[in-house]
Amino acid sequence: KTITSRQNDLIKSVDNLKKAKVRKEQQQFVAEGLRTVQSLLAHYEPINIYLTQKAFDTHHFNISRDLIIIVSDEVMQKISSSKTPSGILCVFSIPSNKGKKLTPGLVLANITNPGNMGTLIRTAAAMNLKTVVIIDGTDVWSPKVIQSTAGTLACVNIFQLSWDELIQQKRGLKLCALIVKDGLSPDKINLQQSLIVVGN
Repeated sequence: KTITSRQNDLIKSVDNLKKAKVRKEQQQFVAEGLRTVQSLLAHYEPINIYLTQKAFDTHHFNISRDLIIIVSDEVMQKISSSKTPSGILCVFSIPSNKGKKLTPGLVLANITNPGNMGTLIRTAAAMNLKTVVIIDGTDVWSPKVIQSTAGTLACVNIFQLSWDELIQQKRGLKLCALIVKDGLSPDKINLQQSLIVVGN
């Protein structure tokens, strides 16, 4: 399938996923770039992948050809959040955490900078932590956060909770907050069964 019109209804719907409200309603998010898309394809369910002709000729994706849509450079520019699009953009379903339990990991409390949130998620993945709890702050499914995680989002379970929900669901896990002074040194605390709270 090929789309060359920026006014195409499907293209308009993808472009609308730049809005947090629409992402929440549709339960979908957008990822861009070869490394990020390839990493997410191994774990998340793709809805469609949009490729420029150059990207289609250059890269191979192990998904059904029915999900591949070739778009013109102008269309890619419209749906991309990047000033210089990679030519690779994929729409995914936001994964459900139904039935999953909290395990030791990070709590990101009111992190408003998308780049910081993405970096912290990447750090959690690098430390082999499987749980990242998001409380308020920026939308974890925004294109800027997705981009800054560099695909490591697929390595963790994302839970979007309120403080009350976190308290109810943490069970035996301790909450350990990072503070500026007068706290205990991390080497004096057993962090094995803890959720480390990082604030704005």
